[in-house]
Amino acid sequence: MNDLITQLTLIPLIASVVGLAAAAFFYFRVKSLPEGTDTMNLIARYIREGSMAFLVREYQVLFVYAIVVFGLLFLAFNSYGTGLLAGLCFLFGAFLSLFSGFIGMKAATYANVRTSQAAREGSKPNALLTALDGGAVMGLSVAATALLGLGSLYYFYVDSPNLSTVLHAFAVGASSIALFARIGGGIYTKAADVGSDIAGKVVEGIPEDDPRNPGGIADNVGDNVGDVAGMGADIYESLVAAIVAAMAIALTAKPAYVAGLFSAVPAGIDPVFLAVTLPLFLAGLGMAVSIVCIFIARTLRENSPAAVLRAALVVPSFIIFGVSFLVMPMLGATQAVTYAIGAGAIGGALIGLITEWYTAWAPIERVANANTTGAGTGIIAGLAVGMESTVVSLLIVAGVGFLANLAMPEGMGLYGIAMGAVGMLAGTAIVMTVDAYGPISDNAGGISEMSGLGPEVRAITDELDAVGNTTAAIGKGFAIGSATLTVLSLFSAFILEVNHVREAAGLDAMVLKLDEAPILIGILLGACLPYAVGASTMQAVGKAAQAIIDEIIRQFNEIPGLREGNAEPEGTVIVDIATKAALSQMVLPGTVAILAPVTVGFVMGPAALAGMLAGAVAVGASLSLFMANAGGAWDNAKKFIEGGGIDGHPKGSDTHKAAVVGDTVGDPFKDTSGPGVAILIKVMSVVSLLVAPLIATLH
Repeated sequence: MNDLITQLTLIPLIASVVGLAAAAFFYFRVKSLPEGTDTMNLIARYIREGSMAFLVREYQVLFVYAIVVFGLLFLAFNSYGTGLLAGLCFLFGAFLSLFSGFIGMKAATYANVRTSQAAREGSKPNALLTALDGGAVMGLSVAATALLGLGSLYYFYVDSPNLSTVLHAFAVGASSIALFARIGGGIYTKAADVGSDIAGKVVEGIPEDDPRNPGGIADNVGDNVGDVAGMGADIYESLVAAIVAAMAIALTAKPAYVAGLFSAVPAGIDPVFLAVTLPLFLAGLGMAVSIVCIFIARTLRENSPAAVLRAALVVPSFIIFGVSFLVMPMLGATQAVTYAIGAGAIGGALIGLITEWYTAWAPIERVANANTTGAGTGIIAGLAVGMESTVVSLLIVAGVGFLANLAMPEGMGLYGIAMGAVGMLAGTAIVMTVDAYGPISDNAGGISEMSGLGPEVRAITDELDAVGNTTAAIGKGFAIGSATLTVLSLFSAFILEVNHVREAAGLDAMVLKLDEAPILIGILLGACLPYAVGASTMQAVGKAAQAIIDEIIRQFNEIPGLREGNAEPEGTVIVDIATKAALSQMVLPGTVAILAPVTVGFVMGPAALAGMLAGAVAVGASLSLFMANAGGAWDNAKKFIEGGGIDGHPKGSDTHKAAVVGDTVGDPFKDTSGPGVAILIKVMSVVSLLVAPLIATLH
């Protein structure tokens, strides 16, 4: 390995180690804070134990899955002599995803009660700081483990002919685990949320966080397994996939085109490997920027929580663009890469702001007012907001791709789009920090309610929770927008990889023509899959929620004194129902994502698989954005009414009950099916990239 390449590779490795050290600092700092009353600690312990019990049972299922896939990869690549290597790299990617999720969720379950205690002490700035520090453990762990895994593999295999296999297998491990974690956690959290919400507010007329509600603990557990561990796995996988896509395109592009990226390549350096190293190097710089921004955000805790967190999401994008502008000339690269990185970084910030607009501002009032004439008109208004927001968000993604392609020299437009995705995800650490802040503050509010703390405490936790709902919506929009750009990059990398193998075998390049039957059939097959996964996850949430509602009603009817608050609910029963439903129902979507591209690729050939990916990304990107934003609109419209936003229609009115119906529909939309579809198209693309060498010469 050339000295410069070594130095560039060490940057993300060093950044990842510093990130893990910072995560450890925040973890132990949070643990050292006061925990509050015995009642608060008892509730927090129930939430922590329920969260960890779910993770342990989920990891047992995923362990079996990982062993099966390891065996399949060993058999598939054994003829190439890389079976064991591919299997081990797959396990490495899967392990790091699980590890970061475990550490981050453990920190979140410590931070929630300590945030509540800070609010109990009357300090909103300290409560904000505690929730932010808890989220930082998740954010830093996710970004650091992704860079550590990819950086170490690249460092040791940069000169190996098996580099592509190593990187692609690692990405498949990260992607497939993310799909299971996101869908499993999403089914759990929304089944518990919908069940406890309906049984509490509609059946019994009590808040979902009322200590009498048997679903209260399960609801708070769901915030952790879905919005912390699940979202963490999602963002981890997105960062890995974006970097791998850019590296794969650079490896398979024509060397003459790659050379056009550089104005003056240092002596003795292959331009191809410099281009391959750049996405990893720039992600390392993004990690460093994120760490600095997290510490800066902590110093601003005396300001408005909404302003602090919004700045934390937006400002790093511009800093990353500026850093790239300074660094590229030092490496002999043109500013084309900087423009692509900048387009992605700024595009990601714009998607976040657009998502905030549609899920927190004027459109929410429109949805809320529609509920004054019933649930039907409220649902119609929410659907319209979701559709409208999808158009704007996808136009931004298309604009990022257009600008990134335009900035690149001849033949490197696809690399530019991939680098745009890297730019969008370079600030992953701080984006995930702010996203994880949401469920921590939500849990803090739940603990305060169930512990019977005063209204002055709830006023603080409610404000933090309201901000958290907005940041969570921004995080989902950011995740889905970056997923779309990443999948476009992976799709391009798949085609280049197929043609690279065909060229080596002396075959003509694969040319995609829309008048060929295999491609058209593939497009239709790809378009079906997002709907299949969306339907199965919605149905899973509905069935599990119904079982939870029945159990909560049973407890109120059969446990003497529960309605009066003189008896303890059996919360562990609800936790068990939600856990079983999530683990049993997450298998089908995960299996579809893995088997569909493999089956189509081997049965119908690479052209049909390319068509399948095109159909899946077109439908999946729009469907996931629509579901996530419509769900966020319904959720915040309900909260707008609860906050007295419509005169004469207070909490408990018919308008509020209509909004609860919309929120019930929107919960699985925004937290289960929408994110699940977004990961589906990424997993399909990464799996296709891995099997590309195996199917390139078929048919």
